[in-house]
Amino acid sequence: MQSALDTTFDIQQIRQDFPVLHQEINGRPLVYFDNAATTQKPLSVISALTTYYEGYNANIHRGIHHLAEQATAAFEASRRAVQSFINAKQWQEVIFTYGTTDGINLVAQTYGRRFLKEGDEIIISGMEHHSNIVPWQMLCEERGCILKVIPVDDNGELIMEEYEKMLSERTKFVSVVYVSNSLGTINPVETIIQKAHAVGAVVLIDGAQASSHLDIDVQALDADFFVLSSHKLYGPTGMGVLYGKLDLLDKMPPYRGGGEMIKEVTFEKTTYNDSPYKFEAGTPNIADVIAVKAALEFINGLSKEAISAHENDLLQYATERLSDFEGLRIIGQAKQKIGLVSWVMDGIHHQDIGVILDQQGIAVRTGHHCTQPLMQRFGIAGTTRASFAVYNTKDEVDRMIQGLRRVQKMML
Repeated sequence: MQSALDTTFDIQQIRQDFPVLHQEINGRPLVYFDNAATTQKPLSVISALTTYYEGYNANIHRGIHHLAEQATAAFEASRRAVQSFINAKQWQEVIFTYGTTDGINLVAQTYGRRFLKEGDEIIISGMEHHSNIVPWQMLCEERGCILKVIPVDDNGELIMEEYEKMLSERTKFVSVVYVSNSLGTINPVETIIQKAHAVGAVVLIDGAQASSHLDIDVQALDADFFVLSSHKLYGPTGMGVLYGKLDLLDKMPPYRGGGEMIKEVTFEKTTYNDSPYKFEAGTPNIADVIAVKAALEFINGLSKEAISAHENDLLQYATERLSDFEGLRIIGQAKQKIGLVSWVMDGIHHQDIGVILDQQGIAVRTGHHCTQPLMQRFGIAGTTRASFAVYNTKDEVDRMIQGLRRVQKMML
């Protein structure tokens, strides 16, 4: 079956851009439905990596020879590309990290340790990834802060009335996920930010799952901090972005000490560099930062609107097929979702589902998805999750449904 977006762009042509898709797993053509964990990489991204290593591999910022200047220019061009992609006001607000987890830890260990004190309250949500839970727990243990959690309803949506009740003059920081990696729920982050700011709190938005599906405008959101990962944006692994409002970044101490984050070093005193370099100590992940520009160009070339429409089409189709599947229950029925669906099957462990689907060449994710508290909220150990990207098709959804019928036949 064809997607409604085939008139806008050619899915088969797009698939040709992704070499990894053209293989067989256990004698079956690969169906890759694990995009929430990491997306596959187009040829343009792969080429950007090899071009750097083959043509101008050099360390950046401190060299005056040709290769160093070329590498530095390409590195900083990626910073400008990210600035445009998220609509940051200034390029100095874009800090390269090693991923979303690194960005959250950076904020917790710099802003948090400097400005939060005993009795201050930090609010997160009940659908957070562990990377947006543990850093705040660590900070609370160290500083004596109080961690509060926005509850989740049976549909997998935040109970906003409870969030509003939590807010007070004691609320100093709010850190919530834009899109749930386990449920696909799109949270009302604009409202969350507005209400937090009304009581004087600072807000971080985890945009790891949102950034490849939704238009991101940090100025319109008025987010104080925003984090994302390249590898969920068709880009390389080991590279992410922290956006922060410049006035906040200027007040924050460095995260790591070393080269590049300094202006002058003596044995008596070190003077730190300005943002973003203050937070980018040592030799960075140069090749992957350079290649993320190609990933953003790939997305922009197709348009977020077209990508989202295609993925939503797949979500609606998969939801309908799974809803008709006897003995299967979808976990997370939020009104606003990205292209992701999670489920449990009566009498069958999610791990067995994943193994049997893999035998048929179908890659899904099983387990708690680094959201154990959320799984506990629904009274389950884990789910099977299928997450869609621009290169997926309805035919692949049909193959997954056939695969699940085989799972049922084998296990029951």
